[in-house]
Amino acid sequence: MTHHDYSARAELYLGSDRATAFAQGPRAFRTAASAIRFAVEEAAPVSLRGARLVTDTATFSGADLVRLHDSPDYPLPRRPAARARTKRN
Repeated sequence: MTHHDYSARAELYLGSDRATAFAQGPRAFRTAASAIRFAVEEAAPVSLRGARLVTDTATFSGADLVRLHDSPDYPLPRRPAARARTKRN
C-alpha cells in the first residue's frame, strides 16, 4: 500500500456493509486521492464499514482508505476535523 497511485481513476462504493455499498453502485472519481478524501472527510462514518475503492490495479477496504488518507504520501491537504475523525475509526 505504500506505493499506491493516488492519481489513478477510481470507483468508490460506500455503504453500511459491502452488499449495500455494491447495491448503491459506484461513484466515479478522476483520482483515487479525491475518492479517498470524499470517503474519509465527507461521507458518513458508517459508510466506511462497507466501503470499497476500486482502481485498475487494486481494491481497498474502508480501513485501507483511512490508512491511505493518513499516510505521509497522501497528496492532498487534509481537513483538521477529518484527522480527528479518522483516529476514532
